Amino acid sequence: MDLRKLKKLIDLVEESGISELELTEDGEKVRISRNFTSSAPAQHYAPIHYAPQQATPAPAAAPAAEAAPVVEEGHAVKSPMVGTFYRAPSPDAKPFVEVGDAVAVGDTLCIIEAMKLLNEIESDKAGVVKKILVDNGQAIEYGEPLFIIG
Repeated sequence: MDLRKLKKLIDLVEESGISELELTEDGEKVRISRNFTSSAPAQHYAPIHYAPQQATPAPAAAPAAEAAPVVEEGHAVKSPMVGTFYRAPSPDAKPFVEVGDAVAVGDTLCIIEAMKLLNEIESDKAGVVKKILVDNGQAIEYGEPLFIIG
């Protein structure tokens, strides 16, 4: 590899602030790593943890109100994983199911995106969709109820 080209790559790494660059060209491999022991401190990013949104504490009447939706009649289809809930295969597409739709065992109800993989969630019970419990694009947890099927 040409030394001028190598010098330009080193300058690019220094100017851009990236920590590492790896390039393979004509069977030659070059890896440039930037050392963060300079005057600028290294930036460390804490992982982002998504937790379900919790309501702020309210007066004594609130616990009774929160308990009421849990007693939905019907079968709850729960999330088998942590991820992002999507009602349709794409933003401009029609949702897989709506409230009032009849579903059979194996029908696709939604998609959960987890680690850039789209996982179709199928109905494990035949019936009618009585309620959709989460919003499109919402972060969900393992075991969180998604649908009520009656």
